[in-house]
Amino acid sequence: MTDIPIDPRIVCNQMLEEADELGVQISNLALQKLLYFAHAHHLIEQKKPLVVGYFEAWKYGPVHPAAYTAFKSAGEKPITFRADRVNVLTGKRSPLPDLTEPVTRRLIRKVMSSYGSMTPGRLVDISHAIGAPWHSVVDTARDSMAFGLRISDDLIIERFKFHKVSIGLKPAAGEPGEDTPFT
Repeated sequence: MTDIPIDPRIVCNQMLEEADELGVQISNLALQKLLYFAHAHHLIEQKKPLVVGYFEAWKYGPVHPAAYTAFKSAGEKPITFRADRVNVLTGKRSPLPDLTEPVTRRLIRKVMSSYGSMTPGRLVDISHAIGAPWHSVVDTARDSMAFGLRISDDLIIERFKFHKVSIGLKPAAGEPGEDTPFT
């Protein structure tokens, strides 16, 4: 496993490749939640962040600003392109490197197979779970000043257990992943 966090756009690109393999279409709204779930699982399992930067508590759940910016041109439609890098001096675009770390690729595959076919609305509902990181930040902001509504990695580690979906397990009857506690 790499010791340094990864550019979130590289992780998103890999998630979109996995989505293609699974035959599912992913919107930017869904991609943000999938990236958040992968980051949280990585934090909990590996005790270190998956991606550089931070997540913020936006209206529809956790959002990584850099990843959001890379894919916002898709709007509400399924993403059909991959993020790239832009040289700030020349404006020239070039591809981002592929994600080659096997352990990280397996984590992304597990997240995508568990969450990837869920609707964006279902992913938002999961990310808004009472007591979970997004809810905690938003709830605190109601009573005090919460600068930028950032969701810290420490808060994710402490409160991610309040989500009710786990990766790598078969979903229960009904909604995908419904009533399946984290392990």
